[in-house]
Order: sequence, then structure tokens, then C-alpha cells
Amino acid sequence: MLNSSEFSNRIKILMEYYELSASLFADKIGVQRSSISHILSGRNKPSLDFVLKITSKFKDLDIEWLLNGKGNFPKVEEKKIPKTPPTLFSNSEKNDKKRIQRIVVFYNDGTFEEYHK
Repeated sequence: MLNSSEFSNRIKILMEYYELSASLFADKIGVQRSSISHILSGRNKPSLDFVLKITSKFKDLDIEWLLNGKGNFPKVEEKKIPKTPPTLFSNSEKNDKKRIQRIVVFYNDGTFEEYHK
């Protein structure tokens, strides 16, 4: 069951994060300003439509965090790391004919570095 006071606290965190007043927040998600006031005061509980309007406007908002306080805000995207990172001199499975043999880096002071396989 949704805890209304904790939900309203998370709405306040969201508004503070984006530096939005209650009226600007209401305008952004497309609800009446009184709806925000009633939810923040605990008078009304949020409807499903209200929650969906919030999550559709704030893409970095995790609905699990908004409803239950679990997860993170802003949402942390998992970065996929390849099992074996490619190296400059690795053999390409797609094109075995072309391979890097050397790399030369030129600096603006006229010096350079050369890397060989």
C-alpha cells in the first residue's frame, strides 16, 4: 500500500531536484495546481493517471522509487561493459585482412610518439 506522506516527500525531492515550484510542477505534468497541493498536504492520494503523468515527463525517474522509495533517483543506467575490451591491435573477426600495424601521434610542439604492434 502506498504511504501518502512518503510519496509526497518524494514528490518534493523531485521538485527540488528540478527546481520547480508546485505550480510549475503541476503545469509540467499537466494537472491542476490544486491536485499537487492536495497530494503534498496528504489530503488526497495520487491516482494511477497522476503517477503516469509524472513518469512520462521525467524519464530519469524510477517508478519503483516514486511509489515505494526503492531504487535510485535520478535513475542510474547500467552501463554494459564488453567482456573483453577491444584493443588497438586486436584481430577483427569481421575483417581479418586489415589490421593496425602502427599508430603515430603528432603533438603541437613538433614531437611524436609511435606505437607498433
